Amino acid sequence: MTLIYLDYNCFQRGFDDPGQIRIRMEALACQEIFIQAEEGAVQLVWSFMHEDETMLCPFPERKLEVLRLATLCAIRVGPEEAIQEIAEAFQREGSLSAKDAIHLACASYVGADVFLTCDDKLIKRARRLDLEMAVMNPVDYVRRMAKDDEESKSYE
Repeated sequence: MTLIYLDYNCFQRGFDDPGQIRIRMEALACQEIFIQAEEGAVQLVWSFMHEDETMLCPFPERKLEVLRLATLCAIRVGPEEAIQEIAEAFQREGSLSAKDAIHLACASYVGADVFLTCDDKLIKRARRLDLEMAVMNPVDYVRRMAKDDEESKSYE
């Protein structure tokens, strides 16, 4: 089963301006991933960094929705010294912000197969790192899943 770490922006994407086609597509892709988690087709990760960002959210309706989505996350990761060390290395090697480095470090620490984010700059910077997981946009991930499904059905 695929283990997915969603950047915090994936939990919030459904609240962003739907007037932009990219945002609409990303929101739909994130929604599809949450549906797959509900169905048990994928596993999601929730970290202490997600928790911190949620508690800082000034919008009660967003906070409640993110906390509801958090219940879909089968894997929980708390702060660990090893995560801090990984994050510091990622910051140095990838010129990442502390927050982005911690999210990537949490994903790496739990052995996530995929790290999904709507942040193009983070995707680009993560490529500088020697990661064992794929880092991509949720739309690209959903497209890849659909393509893999089609290919597996054509072999049946």
